[in-house]
Amino acid sequence: MPIELTVNRRKRAVTAEADKPLLWVLREDLDLPGTKFGCGAGLCGACTVLLDGQAVRSCQTPIGEAVGKHVTTIEGVAALPVGRKVVEAWEAIDVPQCGYCQAGQIMSATALLTATPKPGPDDIVGGMNGNICRCATYVRIERAIRVAAGLEEKA
Repeated sequence: MPIELTVNRRKRAVTAEADKPLLWVLREDLDLPGTKFGCGAGLCGACTVLLDGQAVRSCQTPIGEAVGKHVTTIEGVAALPVGRKVVEAWEAIDVPQCGYCQAGQIMSATALLTATPKPGPDDIVGGMNGNICRCATYVRIERAIRVAAGLEEKA
């Protein structure tokens, strides 16, 4: 029996077991490869998506938990007002180095700024905790969040 999901504001139906990880449904069944596989244990944040606006690790979230909720992926985040500001700040600051973790970083930053529009340093560290960047672009990530929040100028 098909499972109906709302992904990036669009109803989608997939035929899968309810315990299949959302990550693999997005990548394999719905052809949305922007959400990355990192560690598979929910520890690195590369697979982060928004589930009703909350950052979740899609590698550890069964699709059954997404039924009746709104899933937002990196492919759809710019349609959200906060998401668009985050993406624009990421580009202006030139955050990525290799870029692999950046989809998850952007999703976590969007959730953070949605919940806390004017975050302090501790809010940023706490909101981004668990998102690992092997290239160590943390200073640029933090700056981009401050720019997206309107706390700092781009230039």
